[in-house]
Amino acid sequence: MSYKTVLSDQTRTVVSPSKVVVGAGAVSQTGEQASLYGNTALVIATEQIFDIHGETLLNTLEREGIETAVYTDVRPDPTVENVEEAYDRWTEHDCDVIVTLGGGSSIDTGKGVGILAANDGSIRDFGVDKAGYESVPNPIPPLIAVNTTAGTGSEATRSIVLSDTATATKFLIVSQNVVPTVALEDPELTVSLPRSHTAFTGIDALTHAIEAYVSTESYSIPDHLAEEAMERIVRSLPVAWANGQNLDARADVMVGQLHAGQAFTNSSVALVHGMARPLGAQLHIPHGLANALILPYVVEFSTMAAPEKYATIARILGTASEEDGTREAAEKAADGIYQLCDDLSLTGYLDDFGDVPSRDAYLDVIGEMTQDAIDSGSPDNNPRKPTRSEIEEIYRTIYDDALAPNSPRRS
Repeated sequence: MSYKTVLSDQTRTVVSPSKVVVGAGAVSQTGEQASLYGNTALVIATEQIFDIHGETLLNTLEREGIETAVYTDVRPDPTVENVEEAYDRWTEHDCDVIVTLGGGSSIDTGKGVGILAANDGSIRDFGVDKAGYESVPNPIPPLIAVNTTAGTGSEATRSIVLSDTATATKFLIVSQNVVPTVALEDPELTVSLPRSHTAFTGIDALTHAIEAYVSTESYSIPDHLAEEAMERIVRSLPVAWANGQNLDARADVMVGQLHAGQAFTNSSVALVHGMARPLGAQLHIPHGLANALILPYVVEFSTMAAPEKYATIARILGTASEEDGTREAAEKAADGIYQLCDDLSLTGYLDDFGDVPSRDAYLDVIGEMTQDAIDSGSPDNNPRKPTRSEIEEIYRTIYDDALAPNSPRRS
């Protein structure tokens, strides 16, 4: 039997940063890279990250004669207002290159500034729910993404997730024209991540890899990246969580999350991400933690539609062996995810990160969350197509099994 691939009768465009600088000390090349594209950089970061790494970044820019304007009011879940305020700084200082310092929040804010700098309209106009995919007509200015987390993959993607505080919802923008120009991956910058965010960003990356792998839009190139990402994250995330000073583990997870970002931006995310955005918005929980709460239930729901893929996932997770049959192995995939989330104490972080409502209050917003998930388009890429009632049932299960104070996964 010959190998079958969509590339035999379809054309796909593989997107990625033009350049990736990876390894310990990569941050020292920021100024050199920025000088190739401009003279005045808008530096975007959260205040916390800038306090830790800002001086290092500014020094490397100054050594190359790059003038800087700094915006450090980025929220952990960046907002429309963050993008607009940072864009005002861009125009005020006549900047010509964007440098982001941080993870997805800073990078997504930088991408949003780039959209406003190169296109007409408000940032909300470009959301998938309003304008569809590939809705950004003009490429953003050069963007140098200095990554300080190992999870979001934003430095390699065509996606932006922003919060609309006016409606308490998150929205998605997807376009090839927002992919960063240069990604700098320095594992030394991730040592400052606390255990909580090492766990959140790591599970976010694993979710990217799994969803890219099983998506109906998957094909050989992102599949290979997703498999490599899963292997690196599964073997090294627990080590990095247990000992944040272990640079080998930090570097392995950082490369894994880069591959995961490259995988999902060239394939797609699916039901987990469709459900995670509204759950995160309603409960004010970090995106990676929302993914961790949802992922095992969606895997259980979806296994029957892609057993070969889920069997591979289970074997990578170590809950199935080569001796297991395809169906038997596939059904063990969710067990591996439950175990990994338990190893990282993920539900234990709900006490400090998030606002879990009463069950009745939660049930009142399930319909709204479900509609937001459907509107994102991500559930359409899931191997098993969910109905509205099935999404609602998964949300109910998540509350009773993982969110409620005395639920099995929390206790």
